[in-house]
Formats: sequence, structure tokens, C-alpha cells
Amino acid sequence: VKTPERQVNLLPCVIKVSLGILAINEAVGHGDVSQTLSALRSLDVGLYGVTPECAETYQQELSEVKRRKMVAGGNGSEWVKHWVRGGYHYYHNLRTKEGRWDEPAEFVQNDTQLSREEIQSTISGVTAAYNREQLWLASENLITKLQACCRGYLVRQEFNSRMNFLKKQVPAITCIQSQWRGYKQRRAYQIRLDYLQSQKDQVVKIQSMTRMYQARRRYRDRLQYFRNHINDVIKIQAFIRANKAREDYKTLINAENPPMAVVRKFVHLLDQSDQDFQEELELMKLREEVVTLIRSNQQLENDLNLMDIKIGLLVKNKITLQDVVSHSKKLTKKNKEQLSDMMMLNKQRGGLKALSKEKREKLEAYQHLFYLLQTNPTYLAKLIFQMPQNKSTKFMDSVIFTLYNYASNQREEYLLLRLFQTALQEEIKSKVDQIHEIVTGNPTVIKMVVSFNRGARGQNALRQILAPVVKEIIDDKSLNIKTDPVDIYKSWVNQMESQTGEASKLPYDVTPEQALNHEEVRKRLDVSIRNMRTVTDKFLSAIVISVDKIPYGMRFIAKVLKDSLHEKFPDAGEDELLKIVGNLLYYRYMNPAIVAPDAFDIIDLSAGGQLTTDQRRNLGSIAKMLQHAASNKMFMGDNAHLSIINEYLLQSYQKFRRFFQSACEVPELQDKFNIDEYSDLVTLTKPVIYISIGEIINTHTLLLDHQDAIAPEHNDPIHELLDDLGEVPTIESLIGEGSGNVNDPNREMLAKTEVSLTLTNKFDVPGDENAEMDVRTILLKKVREIVSIRHKETGDLVTWDMEKAKALGDFFCINLHQPKCWPLSKSQKAWQGLGE
Repeated sequence: VKTPERQVNLLPCVIKVSLGILAINEAVGHGDVSQTLSALRSLDVGLYGVTPECAETYQQELSEVKRRKMVAGGNGSEWVKHWVRGGYHYYHNLRTKEGRWDEPAEFVQNDTQLSREEIQSTISGVTAAYNREQLWLASENLITKLQACCRGYLVRQEFNSRMNFLKKQVPAITCIQSQWRGYKQRRAYQIRLDYLQSQKDQVVKIQSMTRMYQARRRYRDRLQYFRNHINDVIKIQAFIRANKAREDYKTLINAENPPMAVVRKFVHLLDQSDQDFQEELELMKLREEVVTLIRSNQQLENDLNLMDIKIGLLVKNKITLQDVVSHSKKLTKKNKEQLSDMMMLNKQRGGLKALSKEKREKLEAYQHLFYLLQTNPTYLAKLIFQMPQNKSTKFMDSVIFTLYNYASNQREEYLLLRLFQTALQEEIKSKVDQIHEIVTGNPTVIKMVVSFNRGARGQNALRQILAPVVKEIIDDKSLNIKTDPVDIYKSWVNQMESQTGEASKLPYDVTPEQALNHEEVRKRLDVSIRNMRTVTDKFLSAIVISVDKIPYGMRFIAKVLKDSLHEKFPDAGEDELLKIVGNLLYYRYMNPAIVAPDAFDIIDLSAGGQLTTDQRRNLGSIAKMLQHAASNKMFMGDNAHLSIINEYLLQSYQKFRRFFQSACEVPELQDKFNIDEYSDLVTLTKPVIYISIGEIINTHTLLLDHQDAIAPEHNDPIHELLDDLGEVPTIESLIGEGSGNVNDPNREMLAKTEVSLTLTNKFDVPGDENAEMDVRTILLKKVREIVSIRHKETGDLVTWDMEKAKALGDFFCINLHQPKCWPLSKSQKAWQGLGE
């Protein structure tokens, strides 16, 4: 309700508002920012939202509003009307600064003055803009990210659209690009070609000068390098030339048909001097003397044996004392001293060593037979493969190692390795059709070689190589290698159940794939793989640096195996051959000792002690890793979860490969043991073997059953020796007991009776040695004359007809280089080949 009393109460406030609005208009009109801000912030006016930071903006906006009003033209009225809350209007005189509630006569609103509403509207707009700006500034990072995301989305959308378009137009784009590039390239090429053709003479000159400069610079640098290292160059050249000369000389000596280049290099050796021929003649005379002395010693030994027999017969009253005395006159004083020692030998009343002539001949025949079997490996090598495998294994264990006294000295080790070499070559030649059969099968000779090298010396080598690392693995109680995901899973479940005391909710029986789905299983598998790689590295390092500790016999057979397979399968690669060598050296020889070190005496365990299950599993895992590395076999299939270590296996195989190559680099038997065909002739003591009666009879029986297979030629020496022995004797006849029952239980014990055989060679000194020596001397002199004549006529033996040169080479090989006595017919053929 509008009452005068209400207006009276509002009058002071209305007057202040009117004066405040007037002050604002005046401040805006004067253009004073601070005055305007002060007027705006006046409490009398009651404006809200005034911000000091926007003072200049307030001034600008209010001035602009007032300017627009003044542009329209003012009416010059002195009155303004203000609206008052409650619906009242207050009229204020601008000139007198007085006001009234009722409307003056002829009232006109001044149109150039800013009203409170216009001022508040302007302030609100400016403040809102300012607040918006501050809000944007406060959220600048967020806005930037939002804009970036939007722009990125738009760019990607545009890019994808462009890419889709380009993909649809790929053929056309490719065609256009190729045409354009071809055009540009042809044009550039043509421009360049025209330029070069126009500058041809200058180009040639520049190129020649540049090439000359480069060549001279390289030559001067290389020459200076050689001058700085002249001493090293001389040493290297000397070493290379010496090696080349040695290789060529070996080729000349050993090859059946040496290359022409090698012959030309050594053809000057045919131009021998008188001194060369004299030395050769002197050597022949010395050989003749040696053979003569050997024959003399052998005759004395036969006389000594005969005296032993006669002494035994004298004891038995078979001959008179005069016969003994007459025979003793033939012996020297030294032989008589030996005779007194020999009289204390075993005087058996019967058996193989009885004093009868028949038994003596039988004994000598067996001694000759076993000497031939021991020194000529061909017979035993063929005999092994004529028997069933189970029977041949027993024969090897019982007879062959006995025949060679288990390689107790250098001579017998040399002969045993010769047998292994010959037998292995024979087995590869006759029984191996595919190269992988050596690995997949169970070759008899390989098994025999490994068994022999597991003896004392081979066992010591394995102990030296593997004992330190095996002991380290066994002593490490914290090491637990498990590579089966199912085992790891079950171990994990059991551990959780033992820790919580409650049954696990996880299933106990799972597949490897299900086990690997658990993070804990994968973690434990990774730890096991890392541990396995670490310990496998230790084993691998211990093996590859110990190539010199491996027994010579193992390395030599590995070399023979590699060479024999390469000869039969020339298309096989080096890696394939080395894998087979690795199967012998690692898998068959070393691997069992790693898996079961207690069984092979690699480690020392206390009484009653044994390896735990974890220790055996650790060693088995290591052996599996090494086997995969040695055979270059990757993990796949059921072991696909171990494929992460395939790269490590490849690296380890390269180390094994170098190890296998080094293991095969050994000298030949003759070079290693320094033994030749004269060694047995000049030894002071004859070789002796200790063999049972049963082994003698078994060997004799096998030789008779398979003599046509092992010696197809009728003039082979073994046929003569078997003829000397006759039928296979009984056990009782060789022991000297009476004939017993075949089913007698003591018969087996009698067969195990051992006898010693002093091995001798029946064919060591032929009777026509002197005759052949004389033939050699005559032929040597004739060749000397021929070579001298041809050299004077031609001056160069290389131009000699090659057929004559080959005949001359055959002659030298037969009559000068061969230590054995060749048939004269062969020498005559070579002689006839030389021509008139």
C-alpha cells in the first residue's frame, strides 16, 4: 500500500542514489577512471559486481553508452526519473540537485544521462566477461587438452578418410607416381648423360687422375705397413711356406696319384747326387744287418727253448745227459746264464705247456695265432660283425680286451686303437646306410670304445672335468630346477596348503597349458630357467676348456668316425658330421656321468650316502640342456614353454661345435706312439697275454667257423696258422686233465683257468730277405744311371713322358719307400715301365 509515510522513510536513500548516479555520469563524462570506479563502488548507489580490475573497461563501456545517447541528440531536460523499489518514481533535478515524488509539470526525461539500470547492466556485462576470462585462464590446460583431443580426432578422421581414399586409388596412384618418377628419372638421366657426353674428355681425365691417386695412395700405405711390420711378414711367410711344403710333401708321399703341381715342386729330388745314393745303399746295408741280427737272436731263442724242452725231458729220463751237454755247447755264456733261470719255470706234467713236442707245437701255434690277431686288426674287425650283437658284445668284453691286456702299455694301446679304427671303418662301410643310423642305432664299435674309455684313465679324465661343477651343484641346497609347469603348479599348491593349513580350492590335476595360466607358476618357471642357464653355463665352460683332458683314444676314434662318415657320405655337411661326433663325445661319454655322478665315481659320497631327488632332477635338467645344445636341437612341441632359451642353445651349440672340431684335431697313431713295423723286432721282451682256456677255445672256434669271411684269400697267413692248430681242442686237453663229463659242474671252472702266452710272429723274418736286398741294390744303381742320363739329355725331368714318370714313381715307392718286402714281380713291372 502506497502511503506518504513510506515515501518519507525512503527519501534519504533515494536522494543518495540520485546523487550517486549523477556523480557516476559526471565521472564518466570527465573520463577519469579512478573517479568513475570510486563512484561505482559508492554504497549509496548500491551497484553490485563492481571489480577494480575492470575499472578501465567500465570507463570505456559507460563512455560508449553515453556517447551513443549523445549522438542521437539530447533534449537538454533538467529532470531524470528514478525507479524506487516499491513501485515509486523519484524525480531529480540535475541542475538544483533536488528532487520530488510527484511528477513536475511538463516533465521530460533527460536522454543523455545514464540510468542506474543501464549502469548496472554495463557493469554486469563487463564483470561477467572478466569472470569468464579468468575462468578460461584457470582452465587453460584442460581447455588445451580438450582442444587437442578435438583437433586430433578431426585430424585422424580426416587422415583416415584420406587414407581410405588413397587405398581405393592405390593402382591409379601407383601408376601416376611410377609414370611421373620414370619421367623425372629419364629426364634427369638424359640431362646428366648429355652433360657427361659433352664433357667426355674432362671426365676421363678426372677419373684417371683420381684412380691413379687412389691406387698410388693405397700402394704407398700398404708398402709402408709392410715396412713397419717387415719382421712379422717374414715370420708369417716362412710359416705359411713351411706348412705348404709339409702338406705338399705329405701329399707326394701318401697320395696314390699326387697332383702335377706337387710333382713339379719336388721333381728336383730325382736329381740325386752320389752322396744320396751312397746313403741309400748304406741304409739298405744297415737294414740287412738289423734283419740278420734279428734272425740270429731268434735262432738263439729257439735254441734256448729247445734246451728247455730237453732239460725237461732229461728230468723225465727221456733223453741222455750227453744230448743235453752236446746241445749246451752251442749256447754262449750269456745263454747259459739265462738257462739257469729258465729251469725254474713251471714244469707242468700235461696240458698246453707240457714238454712234449706236440704240446709245444700247439702252444707255439696259439702264440703265433694270437700275435697275428693282435697286430693285424682286420681279422677281429671282420669277426665282430660276423656274430650276433649279443654274442659279439660278450666276445669283445672277454677276449678282445684280454688280447690287448686292456691297453696296459703304449704298444697294446696302439694296437687296440688300430682295431677300433679298423672295426669302425668296417662297420660304417658295411652296416651304415644312412648317416643318422650312427646316432639312432647302437653301433658295436662305438659301444666298445666308450666302454674301454670308461676305464681308469677315462674315469680320471671325467672326474677332472666334471667333479668340480657337479660338486658345486650338489652342495647348493637352494638350487631347485623344475621345468615342468605341472610339477611347479603342484609344488605351489602343496606349499599354499602347508602354509594355510587348509585344502586349496584350485584343482590338483591340470594340463601344462592350464598350469601356465597362473602368474605364480610362470614366475617360478622363469626363475628355474634362469638358474638352469647359469649352472649349464658352468658345465659348458668346464667341458669346452678341457679338450686336452679327454683321453687320446676317444679323440682319435672321434676323428676316425668323422673322416669315415665324410668318406662314405661326401654330401654330408660339417654341422651334420660334428653332431655325430658330439653324440659320441658328449652324449655317450660325458652325459651319463652328469646324470648319475655317483654311479661313475665322479664324486665321493659318505658311506650310505646318496643323491636326493632334487639333486638328481637338477643334474638331469642340466644334462638335457647340454644334450640339446650339443645336437643343436631346439625346444618345441611339448617343451614349447622352454622355447625362450632356444637362442641360448644356438649360442651354446657354436661353443660345442668348436669343441668338437678341436677334439678331432689329434695326431695319427704312428706319430702319437712312435711305433712302426720294426718295433716288435727290436724289443727286448716279447709281448705276453693272460687268457683263459675257455677264451682260447671260443676264439679258435669262431675263427674256424668264419675263416672264409674274415680271410677270403686262400694264401692269407691266418689259414696257415689255423691249419697248424687243426681241430678245436677240448678244455681237458689244454689243461692236462683226463677226459671229463660234459655236464660236469667243475668244467666251467676249468674253462676259467688262465695261461700266459708269449706272442711271437711266425712270419717276421722271411728267408729270402738277402736276395731281395741284393735286387734292391742292383735296381737302385740302375735307376741312378737312368736318372743321370735323362737329366743330361733333357735338363728337366718334368718334360719326361708322364707314363715313364709314373713308372719311375712306382719303382721308388716299391723299392725305396716301402719297409716291407714286396714281390719281385711288382718291382719288375715298375722296372719294365721305365723303358729301354
